[in-house]
Amino acid sequence: MLPTLSVFFMLIFVLLCFLGILANGFIVLMLSREWLLRGRLLPSDMILFSLGTSRFFQQCVGLVNSFYYFLHLVEYSGSLARQLISLHWDFLNSSTFWFGTWLSVLFCIKIANFSHPAFLWLKWRLPALVPWLLLGSILVSFIVTLLFFWGNHTIYQAFVRRKFTGNTTFKEWNRRLEINYFMPLKVVTMSIPCSLFLVSILLLINSLRRHSLRMQHNAHSLQDPNVQAHSRALKSLISFLVLYALSFVSMIIDATVFISSDNVWYWPWQIILYLGMSVHPFILITNNLRFRGTFRQLLLLARGFWVA
Repeated sequence: MLPTLSVFFMLIFVLLCFLGILANGFIVLMLSREWLLRGRLLPSDMILFSLGTSRFFQQCVGLVNSFYYFLHLVEYSGSLARQLISLHWDFLNSSTFWFGTWLSVLFCIKIANFSHPAFLWLKWRLPALVPWLLLGSILVSFIVTLLFFWGNHTIYQAFVRRKFTGNTTFKEWNRRLEINYFMPLKVVTMSIPCSLFLVSILLLINSLRRHSLRMQHNAHSLQDPNVQAHSRALKSLISFLVLYALSFVSMIIDATVFISSDNVWYWPWQIILYLGMSVHPFILITNNLRFRGTFRQLLLLARGFWVA
């Protein structure tokens, strides 16, 4: 029988994933409707659509993976199901990180105020390059997926044939491969988009901070609507930075620290892993006028339905 604390955290994890799936699905549906009505999407909406889609399916796959590992602990590492689940997870995870990076880069280029010629050239050219950047991200994610699939397939073949190097058990050999192959691969493949994200988000935060200070000095009041708008934008960007960094660090730690599904910390750790992709879509919704109005109407309808 499961401990009460484990059941509690498991329910929190399911609720978190469910809310994240609903929020990401809402963003995808809103932008799909706009795409059908107008026949096109703005560059920022293209990235939001891609990010929402990848997060939606990533959380669905992650939910299946977490419970499959929890229910089939012994045979998980060498099972064919691990290969199939990991194939989808690795592709979606890489795509999500790249799409989040391009969202940060585009916002930086559009909003930040710098006079460097290279920055001005990017401000002019980047919006037109967004479709190619998204296609390039998908191609890179496909290559990364193949590299991870090779490692997972090696584990599966070793489990089936029972051929390991030296006098080691399958568990020890699998753990060694996790540390010596999967962890460096994660660091290399994720550090590139994360570095671009970090540079762009810090430039944008610095630009908004300086602009907010000038507006406060000119307006002489923190109640000025423009000052409040920039303050809200700063808080949103800082939260995006924290959630993105949390996702990056947790993915790296997950490759080095083995937490078995029978460990009391398994479900809390799953909550940390999926926190960013579940919380950030709500931040996007609350900071977008189109999304916020429709989302509020849906909440009112749902409230009226439950009251009735």
